[in-house]
Amino acid sequence: MIKNAEIHFNHLGTPIADNFNDVYFSNDDGQAESDYVFYQQNNMPHRLQNHDRPHFVIGETGFGTGLNFLNTWLQFKNYLTSRQHHNLEVHNSVQQNVQRLHFISFEKYPIKADDLKKALQVWPTLALQSKQLLAKYPINLAGCHRLEFENGQVVLDLYFGDVLDSLAGISYPQTGIIDAWYLDGFAPSKNPEMWQPALFNAMADISRTNATLATFTVAGVVRRGLSDAGFSVQKAKGHGSKNEMLIGHLPHANKAHSAPAYFTHQQSSLKNVAVIGGGIASSAVLYSLAKRGCNSQLFCQDPQLAMGASHNVQGAIYPHLQAKNSPHSELFAHSFLYAKRLYQQLIDNGFNYDHQWCGVLQHAIKQPLAERHQNIENKQLWPNELMHNVTPAQGDEIAGVSTGYSGVYFELGGWVNPPQLVNALYQQAHALTPIQSHFNCDIDKLEKTPQGWLLQSQGQQFGPFSDVIICAGEHSDRFEQTKSLPIVGVRGQVSHVQASAASTKLKTVLCHKGYFTPAYLDHHCMGATFEKNTKSRAVTEQDNTTNREQLLNFYGQTEFASSLGAITAAKAAVRCSFIDHLPMAGEWAQQSDYIHAFANLRSGKRYQYKPLQKPLQGLHILTGFGARGLCSAPLCAEQLVAVLNDEPHPLSERVSQAIHPARFIVRDLIRNKI
Repeated sequence: MIKNAEIHFNHLGTPIADNFNDVYFSNDDGQAESDYVFYQQNNMPHRLQNHDRPHFVIGETGFGTGLNFLNTWLQFKNYLTSRQHHNLEVHNSVQQNVQRLHFISFEKYPIKADDLKKALQVWPTLALQSKQLLAKYPINLAGCHRLEFENGQVVLDLYFGDVLDSLAGISYPQTGIIDAWYLDGFAPSKNPEMWQPALFNAMADISRTNATLATFTVAGVVRRGLSDAGFSVQKAKGHGSKNEMLIGHLPHANKAHSAPAYFTHQQSSLKNVAVIGGGIASSAVLYSLAKRGCNSQLFCQDPQLAMGASHNVQGAIYPHLQAKNSPHSELFAHSFLYAKRLYQQLIDNGFNYDHQWCGVLQHAIKQPLAERHQNIENKQLWPNELMHNVTPAQGDEIAGVSTGYSGVYFELGGWVNPPQLVNALYQQAHALTPIQSHFNCDIDKLEKTPQGWLLQSQGQQFGPFSDVIICAGEHSDRFEQTKSLPIVGVRGQVSHVQASAASTKLKTVLCHKGYFTPAYLDHHCMGATFEKNTKSRAVTEQDNTTNREQLLNFYGQTEFASSLGAITAAKAAVRCSFIDHLPMAGEWAQQSDYIHAFANLRSGKRYQYKPLQKPLQGLHILTGFGARGLCSAPLCAEQLVAVLNDEPHPLSERVSQAIHPARFIVRDLIRNKI
């Protein structure tokens, strides 16, 4: 469990860490020192105008109050404004102007939000940035929190947890990801646990060739540790009254990488991308592409968006968490928080959809579920803001109706109108980078050519495209190239039942075996059924009966359930999932290619692999979200596009492997089943 920093403020308003007895920033104009030591000494003004990628990545070893990030953000914004003012053009194909700033920072003891607000009040020049950071400042959940600002031009990956543990879990390619290091933190004499060889070696592992570093300290242990890790370091003039500081660079990247060869990802040009689908996954990936200025076209078989699994009137959003910190739990915890931030950003930007962040109450309708809830509580893995147990009395007070059940409450959850949300996300993406959309366009064939990918629909041809991303839910296996996709389709029907005077008192989403929403447009959503091995979307009266009987089976003794009116409408769809209940996000994995390249896995050898040929390079999969696409699709889409764009990944290496398209092939090779 992540613990907050215990701090106090001195007479100058400077925050001091009680555990380390050290200041978070200098009493003598901390912003000026931050700018000089980290921004200027990493030569940022020049490097932003002369870089080999459109994004620049900074790594920081202690987030603290966020002063270094906020100052860098301000300077980057000034750089963008200056560039626009002077209408600078790119003439060199290798060196270019940076368009996106990516800041990765680590913090073991996050400052409480109220303390952070007080600490940042001393920097009026950073007031605008500080306000936005405070609005998105994450809860105490270990792992990577991806926070986005300036419509995605500024990205902060804020890792909560020990810096060494966090670095060990990061997913990165062999070429590294970090362009510059802000080696900050409390002084080596105050915090020796951080300033150690393991940190410096980990820094070198994820750094790119010629990555720079700057730090306020010249302690011998730091100089020697950085040199031993491969950095070339030297002393430079310190800020103000401080005589010296350290600067350095990494002459050669270590060529380390976080994943075995069979779980690596390959970047792509993303020059012109075709997205096939029409639900939350396609809108999410269009948004991730649009933030980066990537041109895309949407192909949807329906006359409008969200007519498949995303078509319900009310969809519940909450994370599916286990009593262990598994890749499954990590994915859903962080994807839920990312989705919440994204959906709030849509509202802030003027793109509206009906919703209610009223919380989600998962009732312990049977004793085994009550025991499971208690087991999760005993493990103390998850922050209370994410989930906490409630007694029957507490649960009934939250719900506004009497049920008599204990349960788990997800106070940050709630419900949204999925079709409106999908459209809002699509409109936001279109506003950033215009999207050419083709509705009533049923793509029936994909073809890889030397010029790129071609798409065909009833004899009409589209393309060529550098990349194709398939987000077609249960239809993702319809193409010749993807027919081996092991989709598990589960049909579900949701019934719309008339509200009563008693049921309108319900104030939160109830989850039992299914779910029941607060009243919306004088109706509740009630369901859903589970029917395997069918792709039918036909609405049946029997399923309406099943939904009502299921609700009454658990709540028949309550007034809100027994007083409900007639079922006036219903919707049916097929949930697309995989046998491990995790989605799939990444480049298509061709089984024959993997069998050839990684044949040694069948005999237990983890070496002497052959290179993948990638005959279908440029084909990608983003599907399998089951009933949890509203929660998990946005972050998985961001992961997919970040990987293809050679950017830092928002998901850890273990989660990246858990949703990798090759995971079932690798599993069967290791088991010698193929």
